[in-house]
Amino acid sequence: MTYITRATAAAGALLASVGLLAAGPAQAAPRNAFPLPGNWLYLSATPGETQPSNTRGKLLLCDPVPLGFAQAAEACAELAAVDGDIARIPHRKVFCPMIFAPVTVHARGQWNGRPVDYQETYTSKCVMAARTGPVFALDR
Repeated sequence: MTYITRATAAAGALLASVGLLAAGPAQAAPRNAFPLPGNWLYLSATPGETQPSNTRGKLLLCDPVPLGFAQAAEACAELAAVDGDIARIPHRKVFCPMIFAPVTVHARGQWNGRPVDYQETYTSKCVMAARTGPVFALDR
């Protein structure tokens, strides 16, 4: 059984509106082509390095009220502290098991009127959580 949330439906509508789901060659969308106002990111996480069939994604809306997943408020606060630059999120000091289970994350959207496009592959979910905090906590 499949359940679709408002955020998932909005993400699908967003992707369809910018032509990312249409067949044909990919083209860059104009800067103002995204219909959502305010600060928002479409976040996705893929186990491994090149397995797009297992990708999970969520739309994180931060304005006017954080929406998208359970830790949306924490993720929006974390992003606000670094002006939407995920690479500047302070790393948490945690001990992660030395198990190689890579996860590739991608964030695309806008923050304070500027486009955001972030992609990184981490060696495990633990390392990803330590480096990005609640931003990619899509399944918790």
